[in-house]
Amino acid sequence: MSLHYTLSVIQTPKVKINIPKDKSLQAKEGISVPSELVQLKPNIRASVGESIPAEVEIGTLTYRSGSLGIDQSAVLWADMMRWFGEEIRSIIDHIRAVPFQEVEEIRLRVGQPLMLRTSDDDLFINQEGGVTNPEKAYLVRREDLVCALERMTHSSLYAAEEDLKQGFLTLPGGNRVGVTGEAVLLSGQIQTLKHVSALNLRIARDIQGQGLKILPLLLRANGILSHTLLISPPRAGKTTLLRDLIRIISNGVPQIGLRGQTVGVVDERGELAGMWQGIPTYNLGYRTDVLDGCPKASGMNMIVRSMAPQVMAMDELGHTDDVAALMDVLRTGVRILSTAHASSLEEALNRPILAHLLEQGVFERLVVLSRKHGPGTIEGVYDLKTGRIL
Repeated sequence: MSLHYTLSVIQTPKVKINIPKDKSLQAKEGISVPSELVQLKPNIRASVGESIPAEVEIGTLTYRSGSLGIDQSAVLWADMMRWFGEEIRSIIDHIRAVPFQEVEEIRLRVGQPLMLRTSDDDLFINQEGGVTNPEKAYLVRREDLVCALERMTHSSLYAAEEDLKQGFLTLPGGNRVGVTGEAVLLSGQIQTLKHVSALNLRIARDIQGQGLKILPLLLRANGILSHTLLISPPRAGKTTLLRDLIRIISNGVPQIGLRGQTVGVVDERGELAGMWQGIPTYNLGYRTDVLDGCPKASGMNMIVRSMAPQVMAMDELGHTDDVAALMDVLRTGVRILSTAHASSLEEALNRPILAHLLEQGVFERLVVLSRKHGPGTIEGVYDLKTGRIL
């Protein structure tokens, strides 16, 4: 039985959004309303491509009208507003020129311009929600960060200390917030952060289908997955591709002779499943079991013992403790599917942990991604046993 369900909308601060009243209720052609964001009363969710009825609830936001025009960008911006204080919410409420689908990051730095980052550019936003030059943009205040952290941690910074000392928070849907500030040390170890100076909200994307392009290159002749490592620099789509491969392997693809397989996911940072209160937001397949928020070194052995996976998947391999656990898992016959930070095989070999695994012949396939033609550009798939580019 699948452990994956549709995420119900959590309780969040009420926010008002301005929506034109002279447009029809039908969503724009080709634009859908994501079920994980929009809940329709009574307890019915909009499906992809469906029109939106007169009463729509986004978090605790409810819009009632006989003729509201709501497209996906407006819905997604409205959902994102809930994580910020009144000043930033008001600015986001007035953004019209930047479709949410193009935004990869929302960056807040104390005393610096509010910035949206797309795949092509850095956009500075003014008080009215318009794109402008840095000198005329809204300057982020410390109060803006304090309000955002209050909402992102549900007023419990103490409960979020484990995440903060690693420099990030994970929000529902797999969105990750990078955090910088003053580190609080104890015996040389980071305990938490104080005097937070910047937040970087990275928008998670669930793009399905890309994995089908390369999956045949990752399979042996008998349909078994080769031990595979996906590498890329930051923001190049490796987590998105990994998520898609997990779902496809879990469900199976009869057309290429791939039977559905049990997949164990160690989701240390909460990005793969987008787990919130034990429920994943992303569809990782019928046969996938997720261990959320657990260090990879501990989680790998735990999943092997408890769930008997055929494939083990994890994100951002690279810690010393991960290596010993990974070698133990390999001895059980489990196939490995993982990612790591590196822009090329040469760069991976310059990282001691990755170099050890590659030189030991642990991985059979290497997939290199870049941003050359946008996030998720596949630069090459390598057979590490023969050195050939497939």
